[in-house]
Amino acid sequence: MKVFPEDLLYSREHMWVRVDGNLATIGITDYAQEKLGELISIELPDPNNYVEADEQFGSLEAAPPAVVTELVSPVSGEVISVNDDVADDISIINSDPHDAGWLIMVDMSDLRELDDLLNSQEYQEYIANEF
Repeated sequence: MKVFPEDLLYSREHMWVRVDGNLATIGITDYAQEKLGELISIELPDPNNYVEADEQFGSLEAAPPAVVTELVSPVSGEVISVNDDVADDISIINSDPHDAGWLIMVDMSDLRELDDLLNSQEYQEYIANEF
């Protein structure tokens, strides 16, 4: 079974969140990147855009057969930073999804949204029951 970092929170849409005060760093889980396979392109919002919890903020495209996956934000807030490194080298997401492969950083507008996310153990149980 995969191990998911315990310092992260997880969404049912396979996104992770690292919380630091009002700041949320967001990426896709190791489980998600493994299911998608080799990634070939990514679309991310510009800084200063507002993202809504449970709404699409970008997309990932995997290698043929081409599959485009929506990136769904686990929290609401203003995008304050975008990881340009993954835009330049998308393979970072495949090799290090929970650290260097982060996608966006958001200044959260409602910390109560974090209550809807799963801890590491809950996420592992969720994906075990998904199939």
